[in-house]
Amino acid sequence: MVEVVVIGAGQAGLSAGWNLLRKGAAPGEDFVILDANEGPGGAWRHRWPSLTLGVAHGIHDLPGFPQSPADPSEPASSVVARYYGAYEAEFGLPVLRPWRVESVAEAPDGVRVRVTSAHAVTGEKRVDDARAVINATGTWDQPYWPYYPGSESFHNRQLHTRDFTDAADFVGQRVLVVGGGASAVQFLLPLADAGATTIWSTRRAPVFGRRVFDREWGRDVERAVEARTEQGLPTLPVVATTGLPLTPEYQRGIDAGILVSRGPLKRLTERGVVFAGVASDQAGDLMPAWSGGPVDVDVIVWATGFRPAIRHLAPLRLRTPEGGLKVHRTQLVNDPRIFVAGYGAGASTIGATRTGRQAAVAAWRFVADGSGVETLVE
Repeated sequence: MVEVVVIGAGQAGLSAGWNLLRKGAAPGEDFVILDANEGPGGAWRHRWPSLTLGVAHGIHDLPGFPQSPADPSEPASSVVARYYGAYEAEFGLPVLRPWRVESVAEAPDGVRVRVTSAHAVTGEKRVDDARAVINATGTWDQPYWPYYPGSESFHNRQLHTRDFTDAADFVGQRVLVVGGGASAVQFLLPLADAGATTIWSTRRAPVFGRRVFDREWGRDVERAVEARTEQGLPTLPVVATTGLPLTPEYQRGIDAGILVSRGPLKRLTERGVVFAGVASDQAGDLMPAWSGGPVDVDVIVWATGFRPAIRHLAPLRLRTPEGGLKVHRTQLVNDPRIFVAGYGAGASTIGATRTGRQAAVAAWRFVADGSGVETLVE
């Protein structure tokens, strides 16, 4: 038995581990970190190779160990995997992998929670009964594929963000990218540069903001997300809160007609799609969009985001009637043994380190005195 199990060794999980060490928790005895990946890097290790360090939006420093300078042309997946691996070694964090958590349920004593996981290679089962769990699984393992009429009849290739590898794979093809977030933009520009014909579809008109994406902006985003999780409402896509930065590169893409949406889809056909013909702008008004007939495409890239990876928490029946988790800071209101550092504001690089710290401090306090929902003020 351990006092705390941290699930996930991405940015939020490593931050939680470091802060548990600061609180005096003994690695391997008081807490462990279970990670489903074969090596360090969290979700970053799965990002497509063409997403280089210079293009990636916000790789944040972990606490107590700033990043070393790196080549901006190197894939972000390699940079982050190396950085996270060095971080784990530097502080002796008890990361155990590859253990995929299957369920978090009541332990037989009615006090602890039982974390059951399986080894990704051997299939061996592992059981940890803990006083508290910090869930830092993020969203990467829960891709969202929207349904449209005709989806089952589309004969050409479809893939999701997590399956994308290299823009060069699509040379000479007609590629539809669906989604209004950063990933969609990061696909469209390289695809066009590689020689693909690109088409962009978004449910609403893309929102490109001129505000500086600084620390205060980040806190505003976190506050907006936290307002929902405090009420137990489902989380929204990050772009719904953040918008997109209007960088010089993105402005060039807009001017070239690459980063111009044709609006929402209506349905899929055997070889393509039909657009709905309207899209809403920033004010919610309808704006003209593509109103032509069916458009043939060779590939659909669903850059439609992810949902929180929390299915393993289902045995505890934590979801609200609205479908979310009701969270006070990082602690669940209806089960104070569970803390979330990869949920809501913690699911982005903006808030993952901070919520990892919050969860660790609150979880260790809970273990020490068994207190209910934390009221920590920082």
